[in-house]
Amino acid sequence: MNIIILGAGVVGTTQAYYLAKKGYKVTVFERHEGPALDTSYGNAGQISPGYASPWAAPGIPLKAIKWMLEEHAPLAIRPTADLNQYKFMWNMFLNCTSSKYTVNKSRLVRLSEYSRDCLVQLRKDTGIYYENRSLGTTQVLRTAKQMEGIKADIEILEKFNVPYEVLDQDGILKVEPGLKESVHKLAGGLRLPGDETGDCFLFTNRLAEIAMNMGVEFKYGQNIEDILVEHNKVTGIKANGVVHTADIFVDCLGTYTPFLLKKIGIKAPIYPLKGYSLTAPIIDESSAPTSTILDETYKIAITRFDNRIRIGGMAEISGYNLTLNPKRRKTLEFVTNDLYPGGGDLPKAEFWTGLRPKTPDSTPIIGGTDYTNFFINAGHGTLGWTQSCGSGAYLSDIIAGNKPEIDTEGLDISRYK
Repeated sequence: MNIIILGAGVVGTTQAYYLAKKGYKVTVFERHEGPALDTSYGNAGQISPGYASPWAAPGIPLKAIKWMLEEHAPLAIRPTADLNQYKFMWNMFLNCTSSKYTVNKSRLVRLSEYSRDCLVQLRKDTGIYYENRSLGTTQVLRTAKQMEGIKADIEILEKFNVPYEVLDQDGILKVEPGLKESVHKLAGGLRLPGDETGDCFLFTNRLAEIAMNMGVEFKYGQNIEDILVEHNKVTGIKANGVVHTADIFVDCLGTYTPFLLKKIGIKAPIYPLKGYSLTAPIIDESSAPTSTILDETYKIAITRFDNRIRIGGMAEISGYNLTLNPKRRKTLEFVTNDLYPGGGDLPKAEFWTGLRPKTPDSTPIIGGTDYTNFFINAGHGTLGWTQSCGSGAYLSDIIAGNKPEIDTEGLDISRYK
């Protein structure tokens, strides 16, 4: 049976790997000249199942108004002429209730914990290396109010049996000694020892090589122009003027998913959430992170690779604009210097931006559609790296007619009907 996958980011590439493991003949179409050159290229680097939280949360509407006046705000809204932007924002705000937050976070943690387990097994099976570390993630909290606010998240962690540690300043220094100059600014922390880190770009490229050795064909430089249907089945795609047929099709186009699905009458509520990152050489080991720090105030992650620091975060709702905003670089540098002064060579850092494919409830869309041979694996937002392996393994089971290893509730596009 032949399967075509659309998109070679981390989600599309892991999907190809898991389908190839089941014996399918897989072809991946990608518009760039290689894998992981869009959102997967410069993400924050952390694999953080326990910190998988919806952006739509109680209090966010009021915080969004407040952030509009702050220099280093984690969220910025840039109005466009696209009505989808305002529809997305409205639907996201509708998810900012306590009850919906609990449901959405439960879905995210369920998928993310499974995905981390899948990644551990993938490493055992392939020996893949991507500057990975398994040293946990520490959320640093600057205020007593933030310390109080983690109680709701802890309840969900306990529900899913996710190990955690609540840290005071001494506890923070034991796991992240590089914070020695700034720990006095922190009220405490929440550490998840089971979380991991790694370079998503390296992972995706090396997994693509492994997949090719398993028989997967990657077709690069392919602009997907159309999708062909007959009755309730997809019959082919048109790329670079050529029609390609297969038995099954899987959309892994991330942010660009709605454009393709619109052609066949599927409304996928995915909208770009623009993020930024810096990747800086380490110049002082003693002032660099050991693993990943998540700054709750500024919603920025600082992650350790082998000889580099990746600083990622920010969220702009500004359409499909990929312009690098120097104000965002200033914020990333400010938070890094505030926590790890002298750790990285920030003037030499690579400044990058990418578009995360966000749904209003922050849960990805994974599963079948009204077309019997067309599936979706997209909309992971800020959690594509965290959820990629689990998403690929989960959908592969569905395509193969097997029972998935986790509950399917709320994961496919039917929840929007």
